[in-house]
Amino acid sequence: MTQRQETRQARDGPEAWITGIGLISSRGDSGEAHCALLSTGAGRPVVDEESFAPYSVHPLGDIDFPLQIPRKGDLRQMGRWQRIGVYAAGLALADAGLVDNQDLLDKTNIVVAAGNGERDEDADGAVLRAIIEAAESHDALEDVLNETLQTSLRPTLYLSELSNLLAGNISIVHGATGSSRTYKGEEMAGVSAVEDAARRIASSQGELFLVGGAFNSERADLTLTFELCDALWRKPFKSVWERARNGGGFVMGSVGAFLLLEADTHAIARGQKPYAKITSITSGDGSRSPDADRNLSRMESLVDELVAGDTTGSLGILSGASGVEPATSDELKWLNGLGLDARGITTAIRAYGTMVGHSVEAHFPAGIALAALAISKGQFFPPFDKSGHECSIEETPDRILVSGWGHWRGNGLALVESAVAQ
Repeated sequence: MTQRQETRQARDGPEAWITGIGLISSRGDSGEAHCALLSTGAGRPVVDEESFAPYSVHPLGDIDFPLQIPRKGDLRQMGRWQRIGVYAAGLALADAGLVDNQDLLDKTNIVVAAGNGERDEDADGAVLRAIIEAAESHDALEDVLNETLQTSLRPTLYLSELSNLLAGNISIVHGATGSSRTYKGEEMAGVSAVEDAARRIASSQGELFLVGGAFNSERADLTLTFELCDALWRKPFKSVWERARNGGGFVMGSVGAFLLLEADTHAIARGQKPYAKITSITSGDGSRSPDADRNLSRMESLVDELVAGDTTGSLGILSGASGVEPATSDELKWLNGLGLDARGITTAIRAYGTMVGHSVEAHFPAGIALAALAISKGQFFPPFDKSGHECSIEETPDRILVSGWGHWRGNGLALVESAVAQ
């Protein structure tokens, strides 16, 4: 028995098993569709370089939303990003065998990572046009603005787009009626949501957690928002690692990613097989400076603990790097600086944002989902680009490190491993 295995056995509390996955993106709307990324035949990323030119996006695949959101009234009152989230959540619940089991749904807790609701672009355009046309007349501007605000805004629709109502809609549509929490704060919201659920399971504060996020990349308002903070890639599409030499930037991707995290004892009792387990997770929400060194030092200590005593084997690394500089180069430098290869542990880094885009709040849960799929299939992803940073690996990793550096602040790290009943 290795020191790592002894450390696992010595830990008290339930393990956080991943027993359900709901993942939708430009690659499709099933785990199997995303498992195609495990093969060399995964092909090129699905990218739309025209609709929002000069910005590229990874558009959502062809999704039949009524399959998971059957009531037309529910569909009408949701924006597209909420439909993405509710659909992915439904897939995760179905995959975990919770659909139509109200006893289990009643104790399923929801933890959501969400951004702001979608805006009415037509109403925004009307306001902007009014400002331009009445710029020389204060009275005319006031009249036009008042009329536009009174006739274009629909309070009920606006309220339905509040961030915490993504969790509310999941509860209404799918019948999950446990506790509900919503995290906001871009990439760190996704890290915090997964961390919250995993730690509550370890502390015996719940046995079932539906956790994840959603992101709709095909929005002019978001394009404007991220352009104003100089975060977007404006040139012809390149992989995440290849953007640094030209200033960096991320390519948004529409993604819905939800996981059913379950206490191991609970899953065993109901005969539910896991994809994998989240062994450890940590995060830091500080800015790049001066908190970065302290946060990264803590993460290095976690990695040291995880690999203590191991002198063989391999470790897959799924990097949530966005492509934005300097965060992307900082993350790559940190990962390469861990020195695991010198300890006899073969590592292989993959930036999954190259294939599905950067999905901000949903990005870290998507990374966990991809890691769990890879562990369950006993495979790892081939290199996603030819930058030289993603090398082939002969031995299939039995554990995967998922990293996530926010495009302007924060960082997260989680270890996903095979789950075996003791």
